[in-house]
Amino acid sequence: MADVAEQTRDRNDSRLTERGRATRERILRAAADMMYVRGVSSTTLDDVRAASGTSKSQLYRHYPDKDALVRDVVALQAAELLKRQHQLLQRLNSLRGLERWRDVLIEHNALRNGAYGCPLGSLAGELADQDEEARQALARHFDSWEGLLEEGLERMKDSGVLRADADAEELATGLMAALQGGYLLAQTAQDVKPMRIALDMAIGHVKVYAAPAGDRPAGGPAGHSAV
Repeated sequence: MADVAEQTRDRNDSRLTERGRATRERILRAAADMMYVRGVSSTTLDDVRAASGTSKSQLYRHYPDKDALVRDVVALQAAELLKRQHQLLQRLNSLRGLERWRDVLIEHNALRNGAYGCPLGSLAGELADQDEEARQALARHFDSWEGLLEEGLERMKDSGVLRADADAEELATGLMAALQGGYLLAQTAQDVKPMRIALDMAIGHVKVYAAPAGDRPAGGPAGHSAV
């Protein structure tokens, strides 16, 4: 999942010296931080140059225009987010595990009182109608994220936690939509309560498909939760 984004972001690294890679990483990190807090449109190349402590020649050697920098910021944010989500969701196999996933996301977002929103969602909000290449990349990254949820829901079906008629793909889409809407409402309210409500409702819908306890295979993970 995250490997695709990493490969995209590092496509030119093989031609760089160690010092060049360090400079490029410094520029990229500064840009990612500023674009997350200020927004893409409010972050200029001069801002990034000053924040990263690089000269104009160094900046333009690595990033001849803002579009190139923005696309690498998208790849960086996606790689780091998907890595974290893979760690959380790779063993998801229970409803309790889904609730723990929710709790981790809300607790992390509460550190800033909901400010700034989702690292990918905030980029999508600015770029989807402005940069077709960035939009397509973001769509792929969201598909990967949603796919992690879908795989977990499929494991829950296979083990008898969810009924066989549960549509894992649709449920994963509902969870992702609730998450992104929750991020947006939390950001505008500066409060994570709307995010919790949205995710609770989405998880509540998943629970509608919970198999009766007596229908679960003996020795299954009904009492076990993993995230």
